[in-house]
Amino acid sequence: MDPAQPERTPDGRYIVVHGRRWRATDPEIPEDVAAGLRRHLMAARRAVGASRRKGDTAAEGLARRRVHRAKVALGERGTPWWEQSLSERRRRWEDGAAELDADRPDEGRAAP
Repeated sequence: MDPAQPERTPDGRYIVVHGRRWRATDPEIPEDVAAGLRRHLMAARRAVGASRRKGDTAAEGLARRRVHRAKVALGERGTPWWEQSLSERRRRWEDGAAELDADRPDEGRAAP
């Protein structure tokens, strides 16, 4: 097992972190798309923290919705990816990426 990768359950559906199971990212998502979605997710998580520090509940709500959209697009929330057809899965990540990119296009791009 690669030490940089978290432990997975035998069926590959979950990762295990400190003994707790978390739904794994959909393995069918192309790596470039998954990387962009992860960048959106991390930016949204940073925005949650910044808005909490400022006490800005409206901004926090927007940031939390972006976190949720990214997690759904990655297959980590919503209908489990293993219960969806490949076309449903593709539509989920493509629609999620397009929505996040349209809202904040710079967040999903790799740094120059």
